[in-house]
Amino acid sequence: MGKIRAAITGINAWVPEYRLDNHEISKLVDTSDEWIMQRVGIKERRILKGEGLGTSDMGEKAVKGLLEKTGTSPDEISLLICATVTPDMFFPATANIICDKVGIKNAFSFDLGAACSGFLFALQTASAYIETGKHKKVIVVGADKMSSIVDYSDRTTCPLFGDAAGAVLLEPTEEEFGIMDSILKTDGSGRKFLHIKAGGSARPASHETVDAKEHFIYQEGQSVFKFAVSNMADVAAEIMEKNNLKSEDIAWLVPHQANLRIIDATGRRMGLAPEKVMINIENYGNTTAATIPLCLWEYEKRLRKGDILILAAFGGGFTWGSIYLKWAYDLK
Repeated sequence: MGKIRAAITGINAWVPEYRLDNHEISKLVDTSDEWIMQRVGIKERRILKGEGLGTSDMGEKAVKGLLEKTGTSPDEISLLICATVTPDMFFPATANIICDKVGIKNAFSFDLGAACSGFLFALQTASAYIETGKHKKVIVVGADKMSSIVDYSDRTTCPLFGDAAGAVLLEPTEEEFGIMDSILKTDGSGRKFLHIKAGGSARPASHETVDAKEHFIYQEGQSVFKFAVSNMADVAAEIMEKNNLKSEDIAWLVPHQANLRIIDATGRRMGLAPEKVMINIENYGNTTAATIPLCLWEYEKRLRKGDILILAAFGGGFTWGSIYLKWAYDLK
């Protein structure tokens, strides 16, 4: 019996209809399409509109579509992990709510919070469950309603983020496909540069915290950019070196979509031609845990069985990492 690995056997994503473009952003804060495009590469972002709609509603649509697309019954799923930093509520977990909404009743589920690296952390966690041999069908969701924690009077953060959800189905294989290796890292000292100041147990919500707008994303952009450029690029190069991979071996880099300059720097560090780098930041912005599955979903038709992919991300926490993945199927 060969080593059991976790292979992605299906992918689906969902984005809201409403498009918030740079022209509209420029009416809210002192900025312009040219400024935003030059610095981060974002043209528009999708925003979830509607009373009472949260991250689980996007996750529900992504998972329902995934089950239909792969011909999988909800009863076959034994575990669902949702990577998110914008849960519907503190508890129950958004993963629990998604399971209820799509009719998954034979699984346990939980949320995982690692900000923009969340999907990678969740993917590796799910892979470990698959490798035990006890789980045959596991779903990983990356979903965030970032518009719920963005201050649209803050020109440093409001152009950056959008809402979306993506989901993958993982199944065991003994072939040379699936998740081959991972490097995941954290550095809690980075928290001071990117966080939400209030709303947790250390600083519970109050009139004071609401009035001070402390429930929105706080970011020291230059510091975050500096750490992201070096760490995301380094960890992508590190996993290549660890597995004796050369640039010509890589079919695709699948980078977190936070900033076009960070993406370009990572591709260059890996020695990759631009056409080997998945990019859709222009159309969706930074959807946090959803960016990587959203990329895989958009590029799925171009992926071939056996393709070597390097997934790389950097997020608040600080968190960062990379996954070496061999694509397991051709789209029929």
